[in-house]
Amino acid sequence: MDSQATDLRERPCAAGPDAPRAIIDVGSNTVRLVIYGGPPRAPAVLHNEKVAARLGKGVAETGRLSKKASAAALAALARYRALLDLKGVERVDLVATAAVRDAADGPEFLDRVARLGFAPRLLAGEEEALTSARGVMAAFPGASGVVADLGGGSLELVEIDGASLRHGVSLPLGTLRLPPLRTGTPQAFLKHIAGMLSGVDWGAPHGAALYLVGGSFRSFARHAMQEVAWPSDDPHAFELPAQDALPLARALARLPASSVPATPGISAGRLASLPDAAALLHALVTTLAPGRLVFSSWGLREGLLFAGDDAVLAEDPLLAGVGAFAEAQRCSPETGRLVAEWTAAATATVTAAPDERLRRAATMLALASAMVEPNLRADLAVDWAMRKRWIGIDSRGRAMLAAALVANAGRLDLPKAWRAFAPAPDLAAAQGWGLAARLCRRFSGSAPAALRQSSLTASDGTLRLRASGACAALVNEGVERDLKALAGALGLGWACAADR
Repeated sequence: MDSQATDLRERPCAAGPDAPRAIIDVGSNTVRLVIYGGPPRAPAVLHNEKVAARLGKGVAETGRLSKKASAAALAALARYRALLDLKGVERVDLVATAAVRDAADGPEFLDRVARLGFAPRLLAGEEEALTSARGVMAAFPGASGVVADLGGGSLELVEIDGASLRHGVSLPLGTLRLPPLRTGTPQAFLKHIAGMLSGVDWGAPHGAALYLVGGSFRSFARHAMQEVAWPSDDPHAFELPAQDALPLARALARLPASSVPATPGISAGRLASLPDAAALLHALVTTLAPGRLVFSSWGLREGLLFAGDDAVLAEDPLLAGVGAFAEAQRCSPETGRLVAEWTAAATATVTAAPDERLRRAATMLALASAMVEPNLRADLAVDWAMRKRWIGIDSRGRAMLAAALVANAGRLDLPKAWRAFAPAPDLAAAQGWGLAARLCRRFSGSAPAALRQSSLTASDGTLRLRASGACAALVNEGVERDLKALAGALGLGWACAADR
C-alpha cells in the first residue's frame, strides 16, 4: 500500500512564492479545500471542493460538535490530506472558525485534525472578521464601506476605508442560528438585529457600500441577477442599489423554504436557507443604510492568501490576471505592451487616463482571441469579457472589454444589456481599442520588428499609418479597410503612407 502511494505521488511542487498553495476552511456549514496557482496577485483556482459537514448545527443545539458532523469533517480532511500529498502541495493553511471556536469540545476536535498531518489554527472572532475584510480589499482595491461575511455560525462585520480596516466584530448570526431568531414577527427580528448592531461604533457614513461575502449572500446575488436578467452568471462584483435590494430581500424572506424558486447555480441546501439570509440582509440594509451592495467571492481564504504580502497587493490584479491568461493563449504580455503602445496615440482622443489599464487589458485579450479559431472568436471573446472572473473590474469595465473584443472580431453591434452597464462614449472608446488592435494585427501580425518600422498617429483630424522599409509591403487593401474603419470610429479622416 505504501509503495503504491509513493508511485501515485506527483513530484513535490516548488516552495517558491509562485508555488501552488492550499487553504482549508473548517467552517460551520462546510469544510472546503481550495488550491490556488497562477499569478500571485490574481490567483487561479486549481482545485475547489467542499463537504457539507454542518459542524455548527450541533453547536447551536447542544454547545458541542455532533459525532456525525465531526466524522464527516474528519473524513473530508483525511481526503484533502491525501490529495495534497499526491499533488505535492506543500504550502497549506488550515483554519477553523465559529463552530470549532464555540464548541466545548473544539480543542479535542483540533487535536484529531492535527493527527492527520495538518497544523490547524483557530481564528478568534475579530481575527476572522479582519481576515475576511482583507480578502475583500484585495478583490476591490480602494474599497470603502462595511464588509459583512455570513457563515453558518456567525456574521463578521468590518469597516474598511481604502487600505485601512477597523471595528472587526463577530456576531452569532450565522445561517444555522437564524431560524430560531425568526420565529416571531419580521419587526421583532429587525429590532433584534438593530440592537446587536447598536453596540458597534460604526464610522462608515450612510450611503457607503456594503460588501457581502459568503455562500448564502452569493445565492441571494444569483437570485437577484436572474430577476434583473443580468448578462453575466458570476456573482463576484455584482452590484445592486440598496433600494432595489430591499423589496427582493423582503419578498424572499416571506417565503417558506420549500417555495423558494430554483435558480441556476444555487444548491438545494442554499435554497433552503435563502429566506433566512434574505431576512438578515434586509435587516442589515435597513439598519446600516448603505447606498449599494457589492457581492464578493473573495473573503476569508483570500485574506489568508495575501496576509502580509503588501508587495503583491501593490500590483494591479486585472493586468496580472489578464497577462497570465493571455500568455496561456500564446500571446505574451510583452507583445500586448508593444501593441498597446503602438495604438495609444490613435485612441488617445477618446480614452481617458483612468481607463488606460482597461485599454491594456482589452489589447492583450484581443491579441489572445486571435489565437483561436476564427469562427469562435467573437462568441468566445464575449465569454472572456462577461463571464470569466476578473479581479479589479466592475460591470462598466466588463462591458467595455466586451465591446473592444467584439470590435476586434469585426462586429460593432452591441447587445442592449451592455449599454446599461456603461455610457455610450465609454463603449465607443472601447470599440476604438478593439479596432486599433485589429488593425495592428492585420498590418503587422503583431511582430515587434514591424511595429518599430511603422507608426500610427492622429493629428489635424487625420489618422495616419506610416510604414517604411520592408514593412511598406505589409500595407494592402485589408489594412487600408481596417484603417478606415478605425478612423471612422474615432471621427477622423485617414491617410496611409508606405515608403517602399
